[in-house]
Amino acid sequence: MSKDFLWVEKYRPSTIDDTVLPQQLKETFQQFIDQENVPNLLLSGGPGVGKTTVARAMCEQLNVDYIVINGSMNGNIDTLRTEIKDFASTVSFMGSRKYVILDEADYLNPQSTQPALRNFMEEFSANCGFILTCNFKNRIIEPLHSRCGVIEFKISKQDKPRLAQQLYKRIKTILSNESIQYDDKAVAELISRHFPDFRRVLNELQRYSAVGKIDSGILVNHDGSIDQLVNALKNKKFTEMRKWVAQHSDLDAAELYRKLYDNATKYVKPQSIPQLVVTLADYQYKSAFVADHEINNVACMTELMMEIEWV
Repeated sequence: MSKDFLWVEKYRPSTIDDTVLPQQLKETFQQFIDQENVPNLLLSGGPGVGKTTVARAMCEQLNVDYIVINGSMNGNIDTLRTEIKDFASTVSFMGSRKYVILDEADYLNPQSTQPALRNFMEEFSANCGFILTCNFKNRIIEPLHSRCGVIEFKISKQDKPRLAQQLYKRIKTILSNESIQYDDKAVAELISRHFPDFRRVLNELQRYSAVGKIDSGILVNHDGSIDQLVNALKNKKFTEMRKWVAQHSDLDAAELYRKLYDNATKYVKPQSIPQLVVTLADYQYKSAFVADHEINNVACMTELMMEIEWV
């Protein structure tokens, strides 16, 4: 699918002022731009909150050369070394400092690739700056922490209503631009459900917009189908469980695990709840590193099927 076709790319903010972020964060990033000096940064926060968008916007506003490398897809040491060296070892056409944006740096191996990255940062420090993004900063080794300014993308309870309203207005503009009819309540509910994962909201809207209209159909709750999954687990019907996982590939692993966790007392006998919690936590951690999330989810459900006593 072309990036131009994806709404998250087509409507990605190109300036810090256009981002949907707490004012304090925007002021911090704008100050780097005003000073024309972005230090090495580690941007930490949940998926879809705007970390990569901010990194790119700062580079765009400074009009500097930059490259974006995805750590989850290009995390091999040799690949990383080649891409960074080829880019960082040359002088910018603009005569300015260049930047490497390393997305999802927490996917890099902490025993091998992350230490190598630390060496790259030192080797090319005179010519190149580094902006790392991650979902979990505790998965980034300390030597990288110490070489970066760490900024967390946190949204307070006080900021949430204002930012949700900003996103709502932004989305209404996008839907109008795309000539998509929409129900106000459906859009507002979708934002409330996935906030602050802006990327998830846009992707969901684009997916449902294929029929030319956004209505209450987008709000169909997964809880009923969760009952189907639990029934398959309880009766040890592997084929039905695997089919359910495949049919609900749009449901994030974290969201699936959270639903099972929140409804533990409904589905699981008391003596099995601790095992459920430990298993879900283990597979949620693994989900940050696996290449095939469907297989990981099936493995998790298989373990629950075999180990848990269901109500």
